[in-house]
Amino acid sequence: MTETIAIGKTDLNVPPLGLGTWQWGDRGVWQYGAGYTQSDVEAAYRESRAAGITFFDTAEIYGRGLSEKILGPLVRVERGEVIVATKFAPFPYRLTASTLPKALDASLARLGLEQVDLYQIHWPWGAMISIERLMDALADQVERGKVRAVGVSNYTASQMRRAHAALAKRGIALASNQVHYSLLHRKPEQNGVLAACRELTVRLIAYSPLEKGALTGKYHQGVTVSGARARNRHFRPAALQASAPLIEVMTSIGAAHGGKTPAQVSLNWLIHQGALPIPGAKNAGQATSNAGALGWSLTDVEFEQITQAANKAISG
Repeated sequence: MTETIAIGKTDLNVPPLGLGTWQWGDRGVWQYGAGYTQSDVEAAYRESRAAGITFFDTAEIYGRGLSEKILGPLVRVERGEVIVATKFAPFPYRLTASTLPKALDASLARLGLEQVDLYQIHWPWGAMISIERLMDALADQVERGKVRAVGVSNYTASQMRRAHAALAKRGIALASNQVHYSLLHRKPEQNGVLAACRELTVRLIAYSPLEKGALTGKYHQGVTVSGARARNRHFRPAALQASAPLIEVMTSIGAAHGGKTPAQVSLNWLIHQGALPIPGAKNAGQATSNAGALGWSLTDVEFEQITQAANKAISG
């Protein structure tokens, strides 16, 4: 049986790996419909579930709501067994007292659910409305039974502390902070977010944990870079050259664990840090690869070897 972790001080318990669904329905960045379809992402969901994954993260802006519409029918079939997370997009033009409840209702309608397990503020745009008012709006939805737990995304350590304090006044725990975190993007370690999560017992949910594929090793083998990756700094020739030794270290360590891939080792490194990584998957094969990060653990020595190689890749 797969081990589980708690998402903050809540009753949400999940395996230490989830699935992000940004790619589901997104045509702008991921070219949904060109090379992969709804049947492919549905297969990714089924494969993830077969591997024991129960945490699925989406957002109202992913595919302009299409991600929620695709995910909804899949999770409704087994509602009691999966944890669904979605996000409210606090655009400046829609920050009024009534906006968040309406947005939540719209997300629930697209998902076909009466309650979402984890509702998150997508980013901390606080010019029009304070963090405290946003947390009060979320707390209201918890009290109305439409939300089980509250999270934030892309919050700094200080912003997270404000959210945590505001929710505590309502008797609610801040469950999570979803931020960009990977072996090649270590800012949560440097800006205090990881430390604050540990101090406050807030689960760090790591998005882009494989840097859009830069940590898979695939693009170190001459695979052509296109689309959004062509504009990503991690796919520039110099960056790929700098990260090649890291890929080699992870390949060697993965071999000692029964042939784990660099991607699986990368995800396991994040799990070792106490993060909940949520890689994406466009198809069943990618979902199977992701799930290979579960059921084993890096040793402390291996963790340090990978960390040092990643540090060199970043500085190089």
